[in-house]
Amino acid sequence: MVAKYVTRDYVNKIDGYVIGITEPRRVAAISMSKRVSDEMNFQQTESTVSYQIRYEGTTKPETRIKFMTDGVLLKEVQNDFLLTKYSAILIDEAHERSVYTDILIGLLSRIVPVRNKRSNPLKLIIMSATLRVQDFTENTTLFKQIPPCVSVDSRQFPVSIHFNKHTYQDYLAEAYRKVCKIHRRLPDGGILVFLTGQQEVNVLCAKLRKTFAKLSQEVQQKSADQKEVPTVSLDNYSSMPMDEEQDELDECDLSLDQEDVDSEGDDEEIGEENPLRNAATSSAVKPLYVLPLYAMLSTEKQAKVFDQVPDNHRLCVVATNIAETSLTIPNIKYVVDSGKTKVKFYDKLTGVSTFRICWTSKASADQRSGRAGRTSPGHCYRLYSSAVYNDEFLKFMEPEIARKPVEDLILQMKDLGIDRIQNFPFPTPPDTSAVKAAENLLVQLGALEYDKGRIKSKKDEQITKITGLGKLMASFPINPRYSKMLTLASTQENNKLILSYVICLICGLSVPELFLEGDTTVNANPSDADDNQKCERVTVKYSQLRQKILGGTTGTHSALLGDLMLLLVALGAVEYQQQNSSDNQAILKFCEQYGIRYKAIIEARKLRKQLVNTINIIFPNIDLNIDPKMAPPNEEHAKLLRQLVLSGMVDRIAKRHDQVLVKDGKEIKNAYQGLMLAEPIFIHPSSVLFKELPNYVCYVDMVETSKMYMKGVCAFENEWMPVYLPSQCSFEKPIVNETEQGFELMKPRFCSKLGKVLCHRGSTFGSFMWKIKPVEVEFPESLDFYKWFAKFLLEGAIYSDLRKYSSVLLGSPSTMLKSWAKLQPRTEALLNALIAQKCVSKEKLHQIWMSKKDYLLNEYLQWVPESIHFEVRLKWPPKG
Repeated sequence: MVAKYVTRDYVNKIDGYVIGITEPRRVAAISMSKRVSDEMNFQQTESTVSYQIRYEGTTKPETRIKFMTDGVLLKEVQNDFLLTKYSAILIDEAHERSVYTDILIGLLSRIVPVRNKRSNPLKLIIMSATLRVQDFTENTTLFKQIPPCVSVDSRQFPVSIHFNKHTYQDYLAEAYRKVCKIHRRLPDGGILVFLTGQQEVNVLCAKLRKTFAKLSQEVQQKSADQKEVPTVSLDNYSSMPMDEEQDELDECDLSLDQEDVDSEGDDEEIGEENPLRNAATSSAVKPLYVLPLYAMLSTEKQAKVFDQVPDNHRLCVVATNIAETSLTIPNIKYVVDSGKTKVKFYDKLTGVSTFRICWTSKASADQRSGRAGRTSPGHCYRLYSSAVYNDEFLKFMEPEIARKPVEDLILQMKDLGIDRIQNFPFPTPPDTSAVKAAENLLVQLGALEYDKGRIKSKKDEQITKITGLGKLMASFPINPRYSKMLTLASTQENNKLILSYVICLICGLSVPELFLEGDTTVNANPSDADDNQKCERVTVKYSQLRQKILGGTTGTHSALLGDLMLLLVALGAVEYQQQNSSDNQAILKFCEQYGIRYKAIIEARKLRKQLVNTINIIFPNIDLNIDPKMAPPNEEHAKLLRQLVLSGMVDRIAKRHDQVLVKDGKEIKNAYQGLMLAEPIFIHPSSVLFKELPNYVCYVDMVETSKMYMKGVCAFENEWMPVYLPSQCSFEKPIVNETEQGFELMKPRFCSKLGKVLCHRGSTFGSFMWKIKPVEVEFPESLDFYKWFAKFLLEGAIYSDLRKYSSVLLGSPSTMLKSWAKLQPRTEALLNALIAQKCVSKEKLHQIWMSKKDYLLNEYLQWVPESIHFEVRLKWPPKG
């Protein structure tokens, strides 16, 4: 409604401007644009009201009302800081306090005053049904002048709230009993159930369908939105961490198998409302039209909740908190609220993630109950007591910015020119330790560097500024770890193919839950699949089926790429199937067989297209294309991929313990030591490398259950760390002494490809001082370095034009390395000249000669006979 009021005020008065409305979820942006378009009779000019989400949109030049996700608007701020094409911005569902919403509000608090001083002022409206207003009205850093606060009573029907007398731990079984009782005893009206996750939704849907399976075969096929989920032990699903899920839900499955839904756990209010409570039985009531609703569900299946309910059916939507806001499901009269929500918590320093099922907030509980009063008076049945609600529910959920890593946010802010993060007007500022950890990570990635020029006091020591690499990384809408991999891949020679692999890999890693976990059933003997007799079925894990795709090779670069190789092969296999089959059902069957989520494949495909387009804009000479039939990487490419992954996972590295650990008298086998973790960590059982146990691994994510498990594991070699992670290595002195063992194999050399002097150095890595054998790295600037650079210059290793004079030099170039070298005037003169100009590479020497052609001429002439001085002068500076 607010959008329509603002439109009526602005569209006719300010021609050409757009009203922007942000939503926290894509499905909300799409559905709201359609609804507003219908209500304003814009069907004939569909583009007047449009939407824009990450990968798709209907926006056109004539658009006047634009619904979008908050991330889309934030990206627009980067390109047009003052948002000059907008006349008003509406931030909807601001109580959800996503990271993007918080930074948008902070930016807009500065943009609005600037726009108001100009001829085209910008209006900002922050909307929510349950907003913590104090975060805005009492935050003088955010709004120097307190903004007006308007409270509007919504046109909502009354909703009766019913608390349970007892709060049962088995909330899933309690939800099942409550739905059954509502359906059997209460008047018509849709039912909306709130649970915490996909596996809970699917199990409850399956049980309700089984209990009220009175549909004809014809109606079943038309209305069923997904295959029947068998009643299985809930610990077979794993969108929650394995052990936590088992603890929470094991008993629930047993409860769901009981047919007595009228147990004494149900409150009495349902019975009191309908005097005919005993008149209906499960065999007499109308069928229940059960639909799931969660974020991972395909858009088509999500949209079914808005479709017409089959005749003589009651709608029952089993949903996660996606149905809590923005969406208005028609004809919902009864809400069953478990009171639970699943939240992902991160350790601010280590990045370890933990899923926790906890009580939601009072604000969210109010949002859930409000779903029942949109079209008629309704009822909300809360599966917890009023005492629990009063004592254990927070008033509001902690904002997302306070509980997740903020490295991507910090990088975007630095790219916008915001240097002092602590001074930014956040509605709720992120924890100082989280900001510091994010900046340290970005420094390790090379995206930020400490701004030494601005250090004036101890307070200024930690000021960081974005680097050239960081600006490139900020161009990509992905995690900074992945954007580092992508930018490095773009610098490789003949980089088209390796870039394609890296983009494909990043897309798979960026999409949540691409692989299903848990169990499935397959034929015990695949050759009997077409037999008319019933085949014997066995239960296997999805992860075991997927690993068969890779074959049984070990020790190769492809095998040591580990879980990431599996990801590449799986994505490639689905794309190959897509190209070679016009039957979408065959592709869906393939995904189902190997536990690959098809909706995630679609997401990855869209992101892949976006990244390829971005690469072609930034590096137009590459001309990258998408090859749907891309073959798996060979050994050379697999090795390079392992190195690129290591360069991005700078803080997610682990070393296998050499000995069996003992804790509390128990042996701990197969443990690893993480960079910033005192506790042992382990490779997740679903990993390809679970049995291989490489000495060194990097990982994409870590989850904590009863143990800390690494997921997305890839092995790497010890000697790669000084090359790809030099900032975390403590180096020993370069090996330059000719008497040292193995000197001939490790002596410094000039690399013509890099134009630099390389040397071998031993090192240790990280705070645990992991020992690394000597490897070849760039020679650090020092007196020894300049001696070696002078030696290579005299030998003609740097410029080939000087090579022909090496045989007539008045002294051996090796003289430069002697301890008494400074006793000779010509050696000291050459050293001093190199040091004075900090000539550390061939490129730097070339730059000096561009402005001073006689640089080093006099010093070099002291090394050659006078008879060739004229020839040397003519050809100076040398080439080659």
